[in-house]
Amino acid sequence: MPDELLRPTIGAGVDMSARPWRLMSQTYVAFFGGVIASTVIAFLNARRLGVPTDKRRLILGIGAIGLGLAAVVITLLADDTSTSSGIRVAVRLVAVVACLAQLRIQQPMDRAFQLRGSEYGSLWGPGIAAVIGLGLLEALLLALVVVAL
Repeated sequence: MPDELLRPTIGAGVDMSARPWRLMSQTYVAFFGGVIASTVIAFLNARRLGVPTDKRRLILGIGAIGLGLAAVVITLLADDTSTSSGIRVAVRLVAVVACLAQLRIQQPMDRAFQLRGSEYGSLWGPGIAAVIGLGLLEALLLALVVVAL
């Protein structure tokens, strides 16, 4: 008769069919793709890690706040004398800071995943798709904010 005390419970309640991505790889998506891209990747990864629903909603909330902050930054810095590179750096900084807050939420479940001894999934395909597709969407939205003001 197997002893229940010795049965591993770290993976209990977590779907192991979809492997999560490394947390720090998500910062590349934030830097190159922006807030929307990193929020989508963080949300999907949190679901793969088994993060509770309320914390996944918090990830979406941080993304919304980050997008709003990026819009504020771009309106404050967008004038005739500013350079576009300074605006891009400021918006990317906002995206990376928002991503770091989202990573902090995923971190406890990522540690549990590491204890299971499983391998991480590759973020290359989804990351590039998010950077191109959602990065262009964010650039269009921020350009519309500048034109509207």
